[in-house]
Amino acid sequence: MNHIPAVTRSLAAKGIDGMLISQIRNVRYLTGFTGSSACLLIAGRERIFFADSRYEELSKREVRGFDIIIEQYERPKEVLEKAKAVGIRTLGFESTVSYAFYRSLLRKGVRVKGVTNLVEEMRRVKSSFEIKMIRKAVERAEKAFLEVMPHIRAGVSERHLALRLETALKKQGCTVIPFDLIVAAGKNTALPHAKPSDNRIRPGDFVMFDWAGEAAGYFSDMTRTFLMKGGSDLSKKIEVYAAVLNANMSAIRSVRQETAARLVDKTARDVIKKAGYGDYFGHGTGHGVGLDVHELPRISRFGREMIRSGMVFTVEPGIYLPGFGGVRIEDMLLVEKQGCRILTSLPKKLEIL
Repeated sequence: MNHIPAVTRSLAAKGIDGMLISQIRNVRYLTGFTGSSACLLIAGRERIFFADSRYEELSKREVRGFDIIIEQYERPKEVLEKAKAVGIRTLGFESTVSYAFYRSLLRKGVRVKGVTNLVEEMRRVKSSFEIKMIRKAVERAEKAFLEVMPHIRAGVSERHLALRLETALKKQGCTVIPFDLIVAAGKNTALPHAKPSDNRIRPGDFVMFDWAGEAAGYFSDMTRTFLMKGGSDLSKKIEVYAAVLNANMSAIRSVRQETAARLVDKTARDVIKKAGYGDYFGHGTGHGVGLDVHELPRISRFGREMIRSGMVFTVEPGIYLPGFGGVRIEDMLLVEKQGCRILTSLPKKLEIL
C-alpha cells in the first residue's frame, strides 16, 4: 500500500511544505527499507531517500518511487541543501529526533517545525499484509513457547527458560527478538517488567512469561502466567488469577468500533477494583503492536482516541502484589466491523504445573 499521498495531503494542514521522516520504523513503513539508518524528504511530488554508503545496494533493491541519495557528508546538511533546492521554506521534522539532530537542522534558509505522530497515526490501522505478518509473528511465538513449556518445573532458573525461549523463537524464523523476554517466578512476578535472573522456580510459585514473535519486521506480544503445585496461599493465588482473567475477558468483550480506548481500560480496571486489587494494577490495559511492540493506539485511562476497524492491540491487565507475586494475561486483538478477533490462541485457564 502506498502511504505517501496521505503524508503529502497532511502537510498544508500542519503549516509545512516538506516533511523529513527519520524514525527508522516510519521509513520502513513508507518504503519497505529494512536497513537501520535512513531518512526521507517528502514535498509535493518530491520523494527523496537518504542513506549512507553501507546501504547503497540494499536501498536500490528495496526502495521504489524515491530518488536515492547516498550521503557524502553529514545527513542534516544533505537534507537541508536538498530541501532548499526543491523550494521547501518550512520543513517539518519528527518531534522524536534527538536534540543534537534538531540543533543541526537550525541553519539559515529553511525554517523547521516539529511534527508529532504524523506517520504513527497512519500506522494505527493495519493493512491486510500487516495483519498477515502479525498473525505469522503470533504463530511463531506460540509454537516457540510450546517447545519450552515442558521445561517449566521446580528447580529451573528464569534465565534458563528465557534462553530456551529465545532459541526456540529463532528456530521458528524470528530474525530479531522484539524485546528482552520476561520470565519471572515467585516474588519476581510482582515486577511488571522483571528481568530473567538466576532465581529458580519453587513449589507454589507463579511463573510469568511475556514474549513476542516477529515476521517481516512485524511483531506480536503476549503474556501467560502459570502456578506451580505446592506452596502456600493457594486459594489467594487462585483468586488473584481469576480476577485478572475476568478483567482480560471483560475488556475483550468491550472492544468494538467507535468505542473510546479509555473505556476498554476502564472495563478491565473496574473488574480488578471490584475484586479488591485496584491499587495493584498501575499500567495501561493495552497498546498497539506492529512495526513496534508498543505503538498507537494506547489503551489506557489517559487515552482519548476511538477504536477503529483494522487496529491491532493488546489487552493485558495484571495484579502485582509486592512480596507475594503477580499475574498478567495478555492477548492480541484485531478490531473488526462487528467486534474483535483474538489473534493469540494459547489457553488462558489457570494451569497448575
